[in-house]
Amino acid sequence: MPRQAAIAVTRRLALLSAALLCSTAALAQSFPTKPIRAVVPFAAGSATDQIGRAFAEKMSVTLGQPVVVDNKPGANGMLGADIVAKSPADGYTILIGTNSTNAALKFLQKKLPYDQDTAFVPVGFLGSVPLMVAVNNDVPAKTLKELVDLAKAKPGQVSFAYASTSQQVSSEMLSSMAGIQMNPIPYKSGPAAMTDLIGGQVNIFTADFGVTVPQHKAGKIRGLAVTSTKRVAVVPDLPTVNEALGLKDYELIAYFAVFAPAGTPPDIVAKLNAAINAAANAKDLQDKFAATGFAIDPGTPEQLAQRNKAETVKWAKAIREAKIEPQ
Repeated sequence: MPRQAAIAVTRRLALLSAALLCSTAALAQSFPTKPIRAVVPFAAGSATDQIGRAFAEKMSVTLGQPVVVDNKPGANGMLGADIVAKSPADGYTILIGTNSTNAALKFLQKKLPYDQDTAFVPVGFLGSVPLMVAVNNDVPAKTLKELVDLAKAKPGQVSFAYASTSQQVSSEMLSSMAGIQMNPIPYKSGPAAMTDLIGGQVNIFTADFGVTVPQHKAGKIRGLAVTSTKRVAVVPDLPTVNEALGLKDYELIAYFAVFAPAGTPPDIVAKLNAAINAAANAKDLQDKFAATGFAIDPGTPEQLAQRNKAETVKWAKAIREAKIEPQ
């Protein structure tokens, strides 16, 4: 190619690159110009749904556009996460993610339809909450120790419900560490599992405080323990699993965060993060979740990235030690 022609091509490429950069910058500057879709990968009424809706409402005010929750439950959150992973990286589709979708799933599934480590960009952390080990009121066990003794006396006959990774892993961890064998019953949603726990179709349900605390306080179920390493102010009468069983290393905390498709421009991520943090600092939102033990913890996308890496390692260890085989 002649030198002048080569120079002309180079200039055209440079102009094209500059135009693309200007276009991206303009997009980020004007964002958002239309409603944002917030995919909740669990059913309506679940803890993820409750938290996602509360934050979406506040984010809408900051961003000046509706943030519309779209429930896409299924496969421990995998279906909803896959939708976001394959959406345009323009900030208009975000994931209300959890430890299930963004840390644990790749260790529970032989193959995911997306790469969990590269499909998303971290946007902002929402918070975390322990789980409660709860039983149907007709189960004769009044303490977690009595429940373990019951399960030992009837191997495989005591059933537990689960509709998410945290619910499954917490129960399997308990089985493994307590040396018992329980019968797992999968559900499509946490509210459906809770309905069956209250009705006596299953014996045990270990779930997020948002689902369990209201039913425990109403006397519809019996809480036996919490999955954190310290007792929780909202249910101070319940011991930790470690306290109840004389263990040292049992801990399982569910967390919630916002992710966007990989490749979403940093300026758009920054705008979404600012809206999340504004929501997190709103007193009425803090008061709303204080009663459920949900600890709101705002931060930067970079802090979420580091946290999620650490959580992925933690959940891999928990799943391995609970001897859960990938499906």
